[in-house]
Amino acid sequence: MVFPAEKISNESTIYLFGGNHMENNSGAGGTKPDKFFAGKGFYIVLFLCIAVIAASVWTLVASSATDRETDLLETDINKPVGDFSDGEETIDADTEYESAMWEVPDYAEEVMVEPEAPEIASESAAEPTPQTVYETAKAFVWPVIGQIETPYSVTALVYDTTMSDWRTHDGIDIAAVLGEKVMAAASGTIVKLYSDQLYGTTVIIDHGEGLCSVYSNLAEIPTIKVGDAVLAGETIGSVGTTALCEIGKPTHLHFSMTLDGESVNPNDYLPSL
Repeated sequence: MVFPAEKISNESTIYLFGGNHMENNSGAGGTKPDKFFAGKGFYIVLFLCIAVIAASVWTLVASSATDRETDLLETDINKPVGDFSDGEETIDADTEYESAMWEVPDYAEEVMVEPEAPEIASESAAEPTPQTVYETAKAFVWPVIGQIETPYSVTALVYDTTMSDWRTHDGIDIAAVLGEKVMAAASGTIVKLYSDQLYGTTVIIDHGEGLCSVYSNLAEIPTIKVGDAVLAGETIGSVGTTALCEIGKPTHLHFSMTLDGESVNPNDYLPSL
């Protein structure tokens, strides 16, 4: 059965036969567009349309996903650090610092009140010198009783009447009459007996611990010898005039002391008169 179709133009008429169609072209072979769409061109155009639609859909989906990720990122950045939705307890940094600063452990307090008694005791035991000197001074006696004519002076110069010059003096000159007995200033041992070119007849007594007493300007014949043990106050000789360097002074005993070979002041050991 043939159904007449509407006449499109003066050149062609389309008749439909069931589900198919025919073209009746008045021209020679029809127009080129008609031939293009009648063949493979139709499918090419259809494919291009589908591709354009698919590209548009993909672009819209990708743009929507990108916008969503951007919104989520901005939300995470702007979200406060301490704002947790899981209900966990937040920590205040200032409170934590103050708590750590003011809480002092119990053991620290115990350490601060712990005394250090052993060190104090050791410091006290390390200073026996004043006591030793005091006990030694009690054991000494004056070798002769008299006035000190020339004092002990190793830092300042004193005038020497015999030499008529200024010099140091490593002992004390104790005034005494000629022939007066000279006594040991402390217990000890006679370690030296000799005639000195300047100080005349001299006796040295060792009292131990490096301490010695020296007696000069004695008479030429002493009453002791080297190696004798003497007691404090025991006679060891008599006052003479054998010290040539002090011959211009009144009669006296030149008395000096040494500690470990160094000159010391006899007044630090002799008792007060």
